[in-house]
Amino acid sequence: MSEFFDHVTEKHREFIAKQPVFFVATAAEGVRVNLSPKGMDSFRVLDDRRVGYLDVGGSGNETHAHLTADGRITIMFCAFDNPALILRIYGRGAPVLPQDAQWDATAAPFALLPGTRQIFVIDVESVQTSCGWGVPYMSFDRERQTLSKYHAQQVPEERLAKIATRTRSIDGLPVRVQTVMPRPD
Repeated sequence: MSEFFDHVTEKHREFIAKQPVFFVATAAEGVRVNLSPKGMDSFRVLDDRRVGYLDVGGSGNETHAHLTADGRITIMFCAFDNPALILRIYGRGAPVLPQDAQWDATAAPFALLPGTRQIFVIDVESVQTSCGWGVPYMSFDRERQTLSKYHAQQVPEERLAKIATRTRSIDGLPVRVQTVMPRPD
């Protein structure tokens, strides 16, 4: 049975903290829906009505483009162990880039990773929990290090120059690009 909440509860926080993976879905009018898996201990509950996650450069920048155009975002966590549970966070999000005035305050709760591109901050509109009985049992082995290793070997100036050319999503929506490297922790 589904239950809806208007904020993230302490019980939700505890569940979220145990999940090694989450999924992010966004869309904008006239373009394809984007659905992405995320990990790397990149998600944080900022308060009971705001959450965020650290975005590391990878394939495209669709989430940024969709949030700028539309703002809607859904985040889903699901337990692959017991107790079975699915938790969805529905909200409106926005990107915060390293050159933005609010970067330092926004980045404080996160451990910055090589290749950090931006942080998505989401204002929670509702939280839904449901049974999760259809989700299989699986065990977590470890995080992949490939993306972090890839970004760690890049020359920062070359990375920024490459990023500067990527001002459109795969569907042609505009994106703001990172212009400075975040300061390491």
